[in-house]
Amino acid sequence: MLEILGYGFMQRALLASVLIGTVTAIIGVYVVLRGLAFIGAGIAHASFGGVALGFLLGVNPVLSAVGFCLATAWGISWTSQHAEIREDTAIGIFFAATMALGVLFIGLMGQYNVDLFGYLFGSVLSVTADDLWLTAALAVVVVAIIGLFFKELLFITFDPEMAQVSGLPARGMYTLLLSVMALTVVLSIKVVGIILVSAMIVIPAASAYQLTEDFRVMMALAVAIGNVAAIGGLLLSYRLDTASGATMVLTATVIFFASALLSPRRRRARR
Repeated sequence: MLEILGYGFMQRALLASVLIGTVTAIIGVYVVLRGLAFIGAGIAHASFGGVALGFLLGVNPVLSAVGFCLATAWGISWTSQHAEIREDTAIGIFFAATMALGVLFIGLMGQYNVDLFGYLFGSVLSVTADDLWLTAALAVVVVAIIGLFFKELLFITFDPEMAQVSGLPARGMYTLLLSVMALTVVLSIKVVGIILVSAMIVIPAASAYQLTEDFRVMMALAVAIGNVAAIGGLLLSYRLDTASGATMVLTATVIFFASALLSPRRRRARR
């Protein structure tokens, strides 16, 4: 097994997996505690439209997906806060519209594109040096934002109404949180794919939630679980000759059920 680490493509895949496992877990803690899993799925599917637009225009699909996902996150935030509709309805509208745009862009290309569908299901072994640098840059931006606004994001996660009353720009912080989620989705799609990226955001954090009630400990555990799932899933996929993104998600799922069985929350509930 260790001999595969001598290959450049595997080294890049491992580095990308570590970046993804770390960043998705960090933002996933806020997603799980704030109940934003559906928004994560909506933004993930919106990235399909951005990737398709990139291929249509002949630009880097990751960069076009950044703009597309940020626009979707801001659209969901604005619609849910200003229009007289529920948040899940706004997500459903943007979910459907962005997927439809993706299909439209594919039709305008007029030809089948293998690389485009690689973004749907993930292709970590095809990560290039340029992909890795771009992923690392986006990861630094995400972690920097979380670090700068850690207390504010924590406040709106647990008590958004009190945050608003206390003078914190809760709506702006909520939009910032969705923006960070959008960046996290984009930097993950090349590794685990558009279809599965929301699972890597939610599952490690949900596993950590089963094991602790301390926010900082939860984030540290989520990062550890995310990395174990990403690296372990990658190595297993190589060994078993299976899809890497799917294997990562299934590894994370096994860890979640193990965490649920060992959960102090579960034992207290039974008592």
